[in-house]
Amino acid sequence: MPTNDTATTTDQRAVRITGGRRLAGTATVQGSKNIALHLYAAAILADDPLTLAGAPEILDTLVVADILHRTGTRATVTGDEFATRPADSYFPVIPDDLGRRIRTTAVMGGALLARTGKVTFPTPGGDAFCARYIDRHLAAMEAAGAEVEVDRGRVRARFTGKRLPFITDAETRSWGPSLGATVTAMLLAARTPGTSAILNPSVEPEVTHTAALLSQAGVGIEWRGRKVLNVTGTDRIRGGVFTVPPDRLEAATLALAAAITGGTVHLDGFPPAAFPDGLVSVFADAGIQLDPLDGGTAICTPAGPRPVQMATGPHPGFPTDVQPQLTAFLTQAEGTSRINERIYTQRDTHLPALAAFGAAVNATGSVITVRGRSALTGADVAGEDIRAVTALVIAALAAEGTSTIRGMYHLRRGYGSLLPKLAALGADLTIDQE
Repeated sequence: MPTNDTATTTDQRAVRITGGRRLAGTATVQGSKNIALHLYAAAILADDPLTLAGAPEILDTLVVADILHRTGTRATVTGDEFATRPADSYFPVIPDDLGRRIRTTAVMGGALLARTGKVTFPTPGGDAFCARYIDRHLAAMEAAGAEVEVDRGRVRARFTGKRLPFITDAETRSWGPSLGATVTAMLLAARTPGTSAILNPSVEPEVTHTAALLSQAGVGIEWRGRKVLNVTGTDRIRGGVFTVPPDRLEAATLALAAAITGGTVHLDGFPPAAFPDGLVSVFADAGIQLDPLDGGTAICTPAGPRPVQMATGPHPGFPTDVQPQLTAFLTQAEGTSRINERIYTQRDTHLPALAAFGAAVNATGSVITVRGRSALTGADVAGEDIRAVTALVIAALAAEGTSTIRGMYHLRRGYGSLLPKLAALGADLTIDQE
């Protein structure tokens, strides 16, 4: 069982950053947090030992390893390797205290339901900027033949009859296909005899890499354009080794950190093609240059930041998980920028803290307006979710004076070593060890 004594929501440590240092040098991008979380759920289905290489060394990895251990799957975390062995017996109840710390609880619930025929789990936790709706997850469970009951923040699901191929729709009313529900449906179908169909599947990398893992493990995966994903189940899912790809969100964060300081940074092993097309386009409009270099990406902003008019969107659009960091960067662009947040329309928790730095930012409905260039000055601020804290770190790098940023628990949930990487690139920062 992994030692998880550091995974506490009461982490009151802070980072102190003195702005005005140009970042320069080379950084390596960690394994993808969001992709890894879905691969960890898929590991519950494996009938042989499975090793996920390149796993991010973050708090969420430890929380998931603890969940797997408590529900039966033997999981060990050694550096950037996440290794599992199938259980001798399963206890398909995700503890409330762990399940409410991560956003993929319903996906893990789907995996346990597929594996054992029943599951109990709490509604998801994770970031605080919006509610985590799981209606499409529950619809997939019901389509697969499970009886589902929701009561007082807990979900209970169980199969009571023969499992048959099913059809489910991953489309949501608000923001397009559900990434998580697509994976939940895939995991359920992977252990259902015959061929099941997922209509309007998400094509986010989290989905395509989980599909690749399942295919490698012997599950039939057939994409029929972007409208249908067919999954043919099997009674034995192989193990082996699968590599978690680099984190496109950390890569974008490092790029914006370099750009806001006027620096030049090389992302080793992360080529420009690994960024989503929508992000590359917005970065170009904003003056951020991404050039191929030695198998990676060289980042610079030769003419300085420029204002943009843009919108977040599903892959390959601009990722919502980079919006807060981009907002911080745009405070240094001369002119007015507008960001239409189309994925999580209330994702604006970073704005009050950016305003404390002196940024001219506001939100009207789903549209965030940034008026620049703002002269940022050091502030004492806190973030309540992963990307909001990261946006404050980026703002502090450009601010005059020293800033204190609280919310290290959230930062450590998503980034294993972002602060040491920034320090190695030249940032003037210290981490409060209290």
